[in-house]
Amino acid sequence: MKHCVHPSNLAPGLMLGHDVELGDDLELGAGVVIHSGTVIGDRCEVQDGAVLGKRARLGSRSSAPRTDPGPLVLEAGAVVCAGAVVYAGARIGAGAIVGDQAQVRERSSVGEGSVVGRGTGLENDVRVGAGVRIQTNCYITTNTVIEDDAFVGPGVVTTNDDTMGRHGPDFELAGPVLRRASRVGGGAVLTPGVEIGEEAFVASGAVVTRDVPPRAVVMGVPARVVREVPEADLIAAWRS
Repeated sequence: MKHCVHPSNLAPGLMLGHDVELGDDLELGAGVVIHSGTVIGDRCEVQDGAVLGKRARLGSRSSAPRTDPGPLVLEAGAVVCAGAVVYAGARIGAGAIVGDQAQVRERSSVGEGSVVGRGTGLENDVRVGAGVRIQTNCYITTNTVIEDDAFVGPGVVTTNDDTMGRHGPDFELAGPVLRRASRVGGGAVLTPGVEIGEEAFVASGAVVTRDVPPRAVVMGVPARVVREVPEADLIAAWRS
């Protein structure tokens, strides 16, 4: 262990691997598991039953890379809530929150100040920018990109494979791209490779099968453009 803390600051049942780097002023809950190599910055909070630095167990037909993903890194002030699992190779930005029972897989990153809601799953190789809000019980598939200040409503599902597994080894999974300050309503489905434009708005329950232009409002199955996001509803108007 590269940086020790006094035993009185450690909660009951802590399991600590080798070569773990622990910052100052940590809050560690009961039953926390921290696997070898994990790096935890100053003022982080890890709540009861969380698992940090878990190694992925890939299926025999998985196309995910099998190389060493490197260590899990929690930047200063990050919070991992009760029962969450954050894999080796992930990075959780400063002040970001991973909610209860959420999962963040290898090589995925969560930007500064972002929130991943309860029970949400971020698959491997997902990029989440700063100030993003992902609500409860979302599924964020491999190779998804969510840019700064985007909003993802509860129960949103993203997909990345039009063939549903019937493809060769050279097939590339194409996750959706959510541009800056875009918003996706609860229960929407984003199909492989679609782009949600900057400041676009996807209504609840929509199924998005094609790219959404910037500032467009789309709704329906399949989703269709119905109007434009007004100036008063753009993110700049809410920050002035």
